[in-house]
Amino acid sequence: MAVKSVTSVDVARHAGVSQSAVSRYFTPGASVSAKMAEKIRVAAEELGYRPNVLARS
Repeated sequence: MAVKSVTSVDVARHAGVSQSAVSRYFTPGASVSAKMAEKIRVAAEELGYRPNVLARS
């Protein structure tokens, strides 16, 4: 059985924020509020999320 990788949508749902906020959080130079950044950071750690650098290009 294949292991499903965690997506930014999963992180967004877990953190209670939009997917675009998660995208901005992981984009260098983009801004999100400190409160939102903390929610996203915690959710990403809990889910084991790692941004896909190949998907960015």
